[in-house]
Amino acid sequence: MNENDSFRKFQFTTHQIKSYLNNAFRDLRIAKESSIKEVKFSFSYNALLKSGIALISGVKGMKVRSVPGHHIAILKTMSEILKDDSIFAVGNAMRMKRNTDLYSGGIFISEKETNDYYNFVEETFKKIKNILSTKRQK
Repeated sequence: MNENDSFRKFQFTTHQIKSYLNNAFRDLRIAKESSIKEVKFSFSYNALLKSGIALISGVKGMKVRSVPGHHIAILKTMSEILKDDSIFAVGNAMRMKRNTDLYSGGIFISEKETNDYYNFVEETFKKIKNILSTKRQK
């Protein structure tokens, strides 16, 4: 599978990009408010992906396609746009934990680990929000 298969050119409106970002923020808020660490982890991961979708649509004008490997492609592209390799490293670790939980009978995730992931996603979200709001002002 070629990474380019995960995206296609698309002309987004400002409203559509804003909707993607708001959707990511909603998941981030659910993660923040949850006292259940598995819920916090799951919604943090979803917020990371959704904020990545907003970033890619806003900066590259590319729509994510639901094909095998598209989560990896989102994380790699986010890392490239933000020039931050930790986004792929941490995001991929989250993806693998999520897959183990989903397909291999569950995982143990500590409170500290969950909070660290949440904080990482929150900081990444802030960077993306800043980039997209700066881009809209131009």
